[in-house]
Amino acid sequence: MRKNETIYQLTTCALMTALMCVLGPMSIQIGLVPVSFTNLVIYLAVYLLGRKGAVVSTSVYLLLGAVGMPVFSGYEGGLGKLVGPTGGYLIGFLFMALICGFIMEKSHGNVVITIFGMIVATLVDYLFGTVWFVLQMQCDVWYALTVCVFPFPVFDFGKILLATVFGKAIRTALMKSKLLPAQK
Repeated sequence: MRKNETIYQLTTCALMTALMCVLGPMSIQIGLVPVSFTNLVIYLAVYLLGRKGAVVSTSVYLLLGAVGMPVFSGYEGGLGKLVGPTGGYLIGFLFMALICGFIMEKSHGNVVITIFGMIVATLVDYLFGTVWFVLQMQCDVWYALTVCVFPFPVFDFGKILLATVFGKAIRTALMKSKLLPAQK
């Protein structure tokens, strides 16, 4: 990897982490699990950084939140939030970045397959978070799905579409300006 590419990766990882920290706390509370913009930034990070960079920026975001920075929804932070009943959805963001990035890399940026990958990754986050919630709250799966999953697919699909439009446009602009290497 060339020095310029390394600098780009580090800078963009830091920018994506910062964007997660700024947009993540801005949320709309619609029950126990709020609508957050963090996953929108994760999808964008996948477009701009690929799988590894998106996982790194998501990991740093989660670590910042775990040590108490108020970067999670509702301007909360701390290990208690991360390991609490809805923490599984936060930790699931790592799986989201991995899966989205993997599918996007394997499809060489094919838009339809990338959208499919984002949907699959979001479903995995729902699954991981819901299992975590059920175990923490000692409730039945239907209740967990009702409060933690069913209200969100419309919002998340909208974020997927936004990330696809803006991610593709930003990536194309960065490639044209030679700030990002062409896709392999």
